Amino acid sequence: MNREVIATPGAPTPMAHYCQGIVAGDTLFAAGQIASDYKTGVAPEARQDPAFPYYGSDIQKQARYILQNLRGVFAAAGCGPADVVKSQVFMTDLNDFHYFDQVWKEFFPSPPPRTTVQVGGLLVPGCRVEIDLIGVKPRVERRVITGSSTPAPMAHYCQGVLAGDTLYAAGQIASDYRTGVPPEARADPAFPYYASDIQKQTRYVLENIRSVYRAAGCEFGDTVKAQVFLTDVRDFPYFDAVWREFFPSPPPRTTVQIGALLVPGCRIEIDLTAVHARVARKVITTQDAPAPMAHYCQGMLVGDTLYAAGQLASHHRTGVATEARQDPAFPYYGSDIQKQTRYVLQNLRTVFDAAGCTLADVVKSQVFLTDLNDFYYFDQVWKEFFPSPPPRTTLQVSNLLVPGCRVEIDLTGRRQ
Repeated sequence: MNREVIATPGAPTPMAHYCQGIVAGDTLFAAGQIASDYKTGVAPEARQDPAFPYYGSDIQKQARYILQNLRGVFAAAGCGPADVVKSQVFMTDLNDFHYFDQVWKEFFPSPPPRTTVQVGGLLVPGCRVEIDLIGVKPRVERRVITGSSTPAPMAHYCQGVLAGDTLYAAGQIASDYRTGVPPEARADPAFPYYASDIQKQTRYVLENIRSVYRAAGCEFGDTVKAQVFLTDVRDFPYFDAVWREFFPSPPPRTTVQIGALLVPGCRIEIDLTAVHARVARKVITTQDAPAPMAHYCQGMLVGDTLYAAGQLASHHRTGVATEARQDPAFPYYGSDIQKQTRYVLQNLRTVFDAAGCTLADVVKSQVFLTDLNDFYYFDQVWKEFFPSPPPRTTLQVSNLLVPGCRVEIDLTGRRQ
């Protein structure tokens, strides 16, 4: 499949080892953008002017700066904001959301699906939001999807977009957008031992997403990638039990703990991508990468696209894998983050190999670190595996599913 690396002076040149975007076939995968010029920290035009404190806000200036830069990346790829089919917004403080959403409306009169969560930090101090976009070429047929029984969003996004054969669904939380968390997503206090909040919320969310799927002519068996954002990873086993009800044959999945969701009391947001069943697919399983303990698969090859599950440096018998730990006998000859990164990327390479791909086929990457102080050392290992780097989004999250794991890496590839 033809691909083009996007590099434009219309957006700041990255300091770290990634590119601004890749066009693979008719799809544009853009790197996550923050409000930095990579020269001064937060760019001057993205900061409130202290001489005029009542004429702007940091979050609105940052959002506008980022979206203008992303517009430059899209323009270099022959696309525009109207071609965005998927968006993820990572904020350091959800109290900024209302003001952010006002700027979003300026750039997206017809809004794309969106997922919004609060994370623990971004790579440049003072940055308050990172925006991650996927787009398609203008020639790709698309349709806005509205589920018949899915609550209408309060904010400026749509429930889904069907672009060609791919359904990009908005992240869903357990809110009816009228009462907060609705009664049917809460444990009944009169019967506290007969249900749990997380299980009721998970079921409520998945039922609403199923309505969106059916409006697009899809079923859950068409899901090719899942991302799950939990406010507390201790909820995970109870969530996973409900997940099995909806996904007898599970898709690849990435699960991280984040700081907060947009409606107080919500404990989970689920972000799904599906491809119509008429597109050929193959579940990827290899013994050269650790077998998942939970209910997901290592990867799925759909047409020429490989959707890989998020990987962390864990083995199902030992927790953090022995080879991903610093040897206490040789404390000056390695570091946990570098050993973990190398272990994760080696395992992802075997998943890609099993699909007939290589890491050179990666078109999108997301990196979830538990401590951004690890980033510099992580990036050194990243360069070993990606001489020509893909677009990347990097975030600090609150926790990962295995204690001691410091990084989770989520990759998407397109066979060339």
